[in-house]
This record gives sequence, C-alpha cells and structure tokens, in this order.
Amino acid sequence: MKKNICQFFILILLAMLSSPLLAQQDKLGNWLMYFGTNRLSDNWSIHSEIQYRNHTLEPVNIEQLLLRTGLNYHMAKNAIVTFGYGYIASHDFESEQKAPESKEHRIFQQLILTNKISRLKFEHRFRVEQRWINSNYKNRIRYRLMAFLPLNKPTITEGTVFLGIYDEIFLNTKAIIFDRNRLYGALGYQFNETVQVQLGYLYQRVNDFGKSYLQVGLVFNPDFRKE
Repeated sequence: MKKNICQFFILILLAMLSSPLLAQQDKLGNWLMYFGTNRLSDNWSIHSEIQYRNHTLEPVNIEQLLLRTGLNYHMAKNAIVTFGYGYIASHDFESEQKAPESKEHRIFQQLILTNKISRLKFEHRFRVEQRWINSNYKNRIRYRLMAFLPLNKPTITEGTVFLGIYDEIFLNTKAIIFDRNRLYGALGYQFNETVQVQLGYLYQRVNDFGKSYLQVGLVFNPDFRKE
C-alpha cells in the first residue's frame, strides 16, 4: 500500500514536469519564495511571506513582488484561521518602465484544515480576498487542496524527504467567474522542526494562457513560546 502511494505521487510529479503544455507557452519563469509561521502562544502566530516572481528562469526579469502577512488563530491542532494583508507589485514582460505597472493592496481571510489518510497528509485552504488594484476593487475566492507524502519516514519530521502536490482554483465573484488555476508538484526536505525547503514546478492557467514556473521555497517556522 505504501509503495503504491509513493509510485502514484512520483508518476503525477513526472507527468507534470513532462507535460506537453510546456510547448504551448512562453519562457519558463521562476518564483523564489519564503514562508514563515512565527508561533507566539498555543493559540496565536504570525504569518510572514515574500515571493519574488520572475517572467524568466533567470531571476532578472521581475513579474511580481508579493509581500504578505497575517495573524493566525489556532482553533485546534488541525484548524487555523487567518486575517491578513498583502501587497503585490506587478511588472509587464520586458517593460522599460522601472516602476510596477500595477499595485495591489489586498485583505484576506483564510481557513486551513488538515487531515491524514495513512501516510498522506491533506491540507484544505479556503481563502477570501478583497483586492484594490490601482483604482479598481475586486473580490475573489480561492480553494487549494494539497497533499504531502513522506518518502523515507512515516511522517514529516527531521531528516524527511517528501513529495508535495497541490491544485488551487481562483474564482471571481462577478464578470468572468474563472480567474486562474495552479497545479504544483515539488520535492521537499525537512531539516528540523523549524526549517524546510521545497524545489517544485508550477503550471498556471489564466483564461486561455498557460505558463510554467520553477519554484524554490524556504519555510522558516520559529517557535517563540516560552517553555
């Protein structure tokens, strides 16, 4: 059973990386990402996030700079609610303008639920966003289903190599309902309780345009609770 699950996830990841969709899009992009959950108490933590997104594989042609933070309330071991704020500066491809073409201020509310089936850990993320893009206001809802599979240990603990796969759909509340969809697969390593890295591939579909990105992610979750 465990061997079959591992083989299934590896096949999905290989299929994503070799997808013929790669031939239908522009150059491969690059996302450099940092995520942090800074635990303050048993019930409260602070979310911090930086994403430096590039139109090209080389991190020299910026597409977006995303800064996000939020206050998390840990309702239970498997349930977290968040209220947060994000700033997103977007740049056109090969633009001569140094300043971003659009600036977005975003408020969001979020619920994350987790559950396990055998070795698999599932994460359900529900998010509602209120977005101010230049002079326009929009609402958007998102749902992401992510699964983690440890490869060399029963659970993701220190020294674990794991696979992570997710699909996320974005929906607008009016006009064109479908906004975008993201499909992601990654190989990760858990250094210790605090530090994790992921190397992954993301395919994003926006209306009739698709583009792939190589992603490098660092997760840093320090615990500031007093013993």
